[in-house]
Amino acid sequence: MTASRRPTKAALRTRVWRRLAARRVARFPFPIEDRIPNFIGAEAAALRAATLPEWNAARRLKCNPDAPQRPVRLRALQEGKTIFVAVPRLAEAKCFIRLDPRRLEGRLAEAATIGGASRLGEPVGPEALGKIDLVVAGSVAVNAKGHRLGKGGGYSDLEWALARELGAVDARTPVLTTVHELQVVRDTIPMTSHDVPLNLIVTPERVIRARGTRAKPRGIRWDELSDEQIAAMPVLARLRG
Repeated sequence: MTASRRPTKAALRTRVWRRLAARRVARFPFPIEDRIPNFIGAEAAALRAATLPEWNAARRLKCNPDAPQRPVRLRALQEGKTIFVAVPRLAEAKCFIRLDPRRLEGRLAEAATIGGASRLGEPVGPEALGKIDLVVAGSVAVNAKGHRLGKGGGYSDLEWALARELGAVDARTPVLTTVHELQVVRDTIPMTSHDVPLNLIVTPERVIRARGTRAKPRGIRWDELSDEQIAAMPVLARLRG
């Protein structure tokens, strides 16, 4: 872990990306900058996550599509769990892809990839989410309070807000991430009102149950979205209308 400081979000992301590269624990896809970084040990982290009671109780997951969480998606499909992956930037009316393992027999490994999910999954609207039991998020940096930095686009938080608006998640829905140990920092991570805190941080070596008390966002903060952003996301345009 790093020493306690108050860096900006951009500086903290850059530091973590550089550290992963320097320690040679980053892996394809490259470059890792501006991505949720893939890391050596992602499979071990997924196996550790699968031992948690929150995981075992979950039947329906919302999961990010990034490479380091591919082992998490594959494990979930192998265990018969249904996964929902958001369409990039929520740019389609059917803004989620449903991966139902009962319809993917023999193709689970392919469906767990980014491209495979798009080819084999079923595009659905947000109403199809139903009740999500566990949210899996990708991260660039995290700390023990459960504060998280993504790659900077804000779409993971917006996906949560949309799901909360529709009742698919609530304050008790656990949020989990898998990361390399080098992504766990002691720094203060700046958090805003729309940032979603983590409950569970899983590395190849350990599980951290976040000790923070920050509340999860209750829904979409319309005042923080421009008309152009809303227009670019059909589901938001429809909800506002």
